[in-house]
Amino acid sequence: MRRALMLLPLFALASCKQPPDFDERYDKAASDIEARARAMDADISEADKAAAAAAPGNGSQTKGLPAASTASNAPPSSGE
Repeated sequence: MRRALMLLPLFALASCKQPPDFDERYDKAASDIEARARAMDADISEADKAAAAAAPGNGSQTKGLPAASTASNAPPSSGE
């Protein structure tokens, strides 16, 4: 019991940790944002590569959009 009472102030002191200051929080947030940006860039580049591979003319079996056709006009009216 006496040992527990002697260790109690040490535990209390160990639990009193200072919260991070602004600079530490800013650095952590900046590194998190940079990591997310790198991950997004990697995803975008993978999507671009996949889109380029699936583009017509690259030997893929997917077909592109059909060629634009000219609009047909109705026959002229006889006036009746």
